[in-house]
Amino acid sequence: MSRQPEQILEEQLVAQLGKLGYAKVLIPDEKALLSNLKSQLEKHNQITFTDKEFERVLNILSKGSVFEKAKTLRQKQHIIRDNGDNLYFEFINTEHWCQNQYQVTHQVTVEGTYKNRYDVTLLVNGLPLVQIELKRRGLELKEAFNQINRYQRHSFGANAALFQYVQIFVISNGVNTKYYANNRHQSFKQTFYWTDVQNKRLTNIINGFTTDFLEPCHVSKMICKYIVLNEAQKILMILRPYQFYAVEAMIEKVKNSTTGGYIWHTTGSGKTLTSFKASQVIMNIPVVKKVVFVVDRKDLDYQTTKEFNSFSKGSIDGTDNTKALVKQFSDDTKLIVTTIQKLNTAISKKQYLGKMEALQNERMIFIFDECHRSQFGETHNRIKSFFNNSQMFGFTGTPIFADNAVKNELGKRTTKELFGECLHKYVITDAIKDENVLKFAVEYVGRYKQKESATEIDIEVEDIDTKELMDSPKRLEMIADHIITNHNRKTYNKEFTGMFCVSSVETLIKYYEILQRKKESGEHNLKVATIFSFAANENDADANGFIPEELSVVEEPRALYGLNVHTREKLDEYIGHYNQMFETKFSTKDSVSFYNYYNDISKKVKERKIDILLVVNMFLTGFDSKTLNTLYVDKNLKYHGLIQAYSRTNRILNEQKAQGNIIVFRNLKKATDEAITLFSNKEAIDEIIMQPYENYIDDFNEKYKELLEITPTVDSINDLVSEEDELNFVKAFRALMRIKNTMSTFTDFNWEDLEMTEQTFEDYKSKYLDLHDKVKTDHLKEKVSILDDVDFELELIHRDEINVTYILKLLAELKGANTSDQEKKRKEIVDLLTGESNLRSKRELIEKFILENLPQIDDSENIQQEFDKFWDEEQQKAFGKLVEEEKLSSDKTQKLIEQYLFAEREPLRDEVLDLIEGEKPSVLQRKKMGDQILGKIMGFVETFINGINVE
Repeated sequence: MSRQPEQILEEQLVAQLGKLGYAKVLIPDEKALLSNLKSQLEKHNQITFTDKEFERVLNILSKGSVFEKAKTLRQKQHIIRDNGDNLYFEFINTEHWCQNQYQVTHQVTVEGTYKNRYDVTLLVNGLPLVQIELKRRGLELKEAFNQINRYQRHSFGANAALFQYVQIFVISNGVNTKYYANNRHQSFKQTFYWTDVQNKRLTNIINGFTTDFLEPCHVSKMICKYIVLNEAQKILMILRPYQFYAVEAMIEKVKNSTTGGYIWHTTGSGKTLTSFKASQVIMNIPVVKKVVFVVDRKDLDYQTTKEFNSFSKGSIDGTDNTKALVKQFSDDTKLIVTTIQKLNTAISKKQYLGKMEALQNERMIFIFDECHRSQFGETHNRIKSFFNNSQMFGFTGTPIFADNAVKNELGKRTTKELFGECLHKYVITDAIKDENVLKFAVEYVGRYKQKESATEIDIEVEDIDTKELMDSPKRLEMIADHIITNHNRKTYNKEFTGMFCVSSVETLIKYYEILQRKKESGEHNLKVATIFSFAANENDADANGFIPEELSVVEEPRALYGLNVHTREKLDEYIGHYNQMFETKFSTKDSVSFYNYYNDISKKVKERKIDILLVVNMFLTGFDSKTLNTLYVDKNLKYHGLIQAYSRTNRILNEQKAQGNIIVFRNLKKATDEAITLFSNKEAIDEIIMQPYENYIDDFNEKYKELLEITPTVDSINDLVSEEDELNFVKAFRALMRIKNTMSTFTDFNWEDLEMTEQTFEDYKSKYLDLHDKVKTDHLKEKVSILDDVDFELELIHRDEINVTYILKLLAELKGANTSDQEKKRKEIVDLLTGESNLRSKRELIEKFILENLPQIDDSENIQQEFDKFWDEEQQKAFGKLVEEEKLSSDKTQKLIEQYLFAEREPLRDEVLDLIEGEKPSVLQRKKMGDQILGKIMGFVETFINGINVE
């Protein structure tokens, strides 16, 4: 049998879980689920609930969101018994996680908006805490993910809403299996494979994953210890396997030895979450007095404290100065975040020694974040020798080996020498394989020529990078022009942001001046910001990509004395441009304002309000932004500095962000290969660096042939008979889109290189969008379709620059065109409206404006004004028709739409039904009528309001 039906896979899984110790239980519906919950909670707590008492328990369980319910699950509970006594009980034993009751059931049916049957459910003390959704072999895993999202919308929150207590989702097609936390906001990219401690995947649901991950004790441990409740975002997060093994290794060291070690987890793999969880668990080990998390700079102190507190509100009390730090050492604070500079002061200055010496023999655990930085010196040794009973652990994405060690006053020091053995390793090749970080697409731009025997030849050698050549105005202008020309392509029309790192402050100033001049002359509209130390220009001899120049600037105000006046004045001038752009008031007048400027830039890059951040060393390490996808490099980098800098671009976000773009204006090919080899292996280059452009041409053409086998012409899509045929077309065209998405960022991209023309691609895309619209329409009719389980990945064809503003410009061109050209331009506009997902809902109205209103407009400059008038009139008509047809209150409907636009929360069914004036629908009609009205309201918003703001 080539495909394994879901039912057989389900039966095999339930049988395997039974062997692991889960009691099989038949739970057909919610009534049986509640009955079973009562008996299991009674068994777990060794008590008996009366019916009324159990109603009080259900009342506790019913309150709050998924996030709030996750907290309820972990808290000790209390009700008043029927006889007036206090009763204390728990939903789960988090301290001794193996001591819970485990059951497995399958095909539980819950009826919410629609009736849904869930595949396999793991119950802990009667509560559904793990939900497993299966697809038959050969189907995409993503379909199971989409199915769970559909359950989230339709039934998990229905009635008693017990399925909102699910902590972990597992999706599998038998041969591939992934898990993730119950967080509706994450994409499929935030689902994980489970592995063994050597990072070998356990993907088979029966033979590998279930035995290892779903074993009762282990899955309870994941729920009780390794799910983090992120208070800032109100979401659940679960550790990935390498994070789990790292924390476990550190705990084992603390419990059973006095030696430390280091964790090598590649940049971008979530070291802050790992270190938080390690700190949180270790500080609760009875023999540990304090856990001290040590960072290298004040900005990381701020950033890490903020992130730690977002994982667990109030868990960290950040230390603003050394006096506050010493106080935390003296009081009952268990977890401290501080900089290595302040820690050094605390154990060195006479006024603090009295309090600090009292702790010298206490069990102290030090965890160093990014331990490749400034710990390689006297400070590290001083901390180590001051605390007699300490253990030191380091986290790094790029360890220091003998090959990349920089000599200092103590000679060349490696990570192993300072911290001990590597406790767990997760290198960049592991992360790319697991899709936890992206590959790099590296383009080397510019080949410098040198004369030899009166003949110019292209040559790539390091010694040609002389200062005279590198700083020549002609070269800097050409690079600036290249960036301006290609930035939109690299960032998908500013859907993402870029960073530009250069060799020195002096060169940065030259680049900034060029870019600013070109902006003022109208050559580009990029928002460029910059930040650099305004002390004397750095010595870039080591070319290591670290951040030495700002250390003192952000630490103490005294750093403002003895500065290079020229660079400081320049920075203030550039901050002035920033203040004008964003209506802020930053300056270099004091360290606090400068530090706030630093943080504001960080925030605005993440929010995509800055297009290019121009830096020397700042932000090249320790800065994490998922929206940054491009790094321009005019700076010599090598080893750990190179990997750290490149890794600013490779955070996972969505389907559109397929790789990190690195555009290098120096001869760094050899340095790139050496760095990748050092931090992974010689064979890793092909795994870490994207294929050449030519390879994608071949891939695209191959996928085009496969598409033609399914649908030989665009019109043949209309003749597809079954949903299975439509599904095959959707998958084939989506594969084409993915490759085109990657290719389009290459500077060399040209449709003429491909066997498929751009027009043919657009025609197929229109049919693809027609199918997407059909699925959305059928969905409102309660029709279950296999296409419901397909992610159409519309972000791959969404183009922000093709909007209503753009269409109005085309209409102005149409109005001014010759009679012979008008029909051609009209067709171009109609084709655009058909092929752009964000304009399809507006197509009919814009076509009406072209036919009825455009001919009456004499001056093309009045088109926008007339269009606004037309749009307002059509919006009023559509709104009036909506409230009349559905018999809705006009005022209430208007307010509901305003609330939706403000809060971005889809209205609840009860809120929608409350809009009806007169007789309310019966119980049987409520679902159908509520969904119908909501669908019309959302359609109105999509057509008339979303994306209609004209700039």
